[in-house]
Amino acid sequence: MIISKTPFRISFFGGGTDYPVWFKEHGGQVLSTAIDKYCYLSVRYFPPFFPYKHRIVYSKIETVNDTNEILHPAVRAALEFFKIDKGLSIHHDGDLPARTGLGSSSAFTVGLLHALHGLRGQNVTKEELAREAIHLERDVLKENVGSQDQVAVTYGGLNKLVFSATNDVSVQPVAVSEARRKELESHIVLYFTGFSRYASEVAKEQIEKTPQKQKELQEMSDMVNEGIRILQDEQRNISEFGKLLGESWQLKKSLTDKISTPEIDVLYERAIRVGAVGGKLLGAGGGGFMLLFIPPEKQESVRRELKDFLEVKCKFENGGSQIIYHNSHI
Repeated sequence: MIISKTPFRISFFGGGTDYPVWFKEHGGQVLSTAIDKYCYLSVRYFPPFFPYKHRIVYSKIETVNDTNEILHPAVRAALEFFKIDKGLSIHHDGDLPARTGLGSSSAFTVGLLHALHGLRGQNVTKEELAREAIHLERDVLKENVGSQDQVAVTYGGLNKLVFSATNDVSVQPVAVSEARRKELESHIVLYFTGFSRYASEVAKEQIEKTPQKQKELQEMSDMVNEGIRILQDEQRNISEFGKLLGESWQLKKSLTDKISTPEIDVLYERAIRVGAVGGKLLGAGGGGFMLLFIPPEKQESVRRELKDFLEVKCKFENGGSQIIYHNSHI
C-alpha cells in the first residue's frame, strides 16, 4: 500500500495568466502558497477474490472490471497513462471539500500519480510529477485548466511561478523572514461561500475572452511582483498586501460575469464593512472559498458578521506532495 499526501493551495495574484492562451504569447506569473490542508490517496493492488477488478472510493464508490468503465476522469486517465493491468483499490480522503477553489482537483491528480509511481517502485521528481499532472488534465482530459495548481501542490511552499512562452515553468521560492510569514498567515482567513462549482466550466468563458482582456491580465500579472515587494520590505505595512488582494479581486471580476455572484459580492462587502482589508474568491470563481485578509484584532467582528459561513484558518506548508506510507507487501 502507498499513501500520498498532497497539499491544497491559495493563489494570491496572477491567476488567469497561467492559461496557455495567455502565457504562450505574453508569459505569465502567479504568487501562491501551499497550505496545511491535504488530499490523501491510498493505493494498493486489489486481491483477486472479488467479482470486480478495481475499487475506487471517493464521494462515490466505484467497483468495475475494466479501466474504461471508471467514471472518475482523473482515475481513469491515470490508470490508462500507466497502462496498469492489475486490479487496484484507490481510496481518497480530503481535509476540505472538492471544487472549492483550493486546487483540490490538481491535488488529487498529483497525489494519485505520485502514489502510482510509488506502487511501481519508481522515484519521480517534482518537475516530472507536475508536468504529468498538467498533461493529464489539459491534454488527455481536455479540461479548461491553467498550469499553476499542479505546480503549486507538487512543490509546496510560497512561490512565484513563472510560465514562459516555451511552456517551461520556473518555481521561484519567495524569501521572507519567519516573522513576516507568520504575520501574513495571521491575517488570512478562508470562508466557504456554501457552494462548489466545476472550475473548468467557469474558466471556459474566461479563456475565450482572454484576447479582449489583455490590459486587465497584464495588471494582474504585475501585482505578483508588487505583492512580493510588500512581503519582502518589512518597513511596509502588511495591510498593503490585503488592499492589493482587493484590487486584484475587482480586476478578476471584470474578466467575465461568471466569476462572482450577487451572494458572493454581498459576503465580501459585509466582511469589508466590519474590518476585512481585502480579499478575493479563490480559484476560477463561481463559488468555493473566499480568502479574506483581516487584521487579527478584527477577526472576531468578521466572524460574528459571517457566522452563517464556515471559517477555516490555515498555515503555509513547504513539503508539497509526499509519500507518507510505503509498504509493498500489503
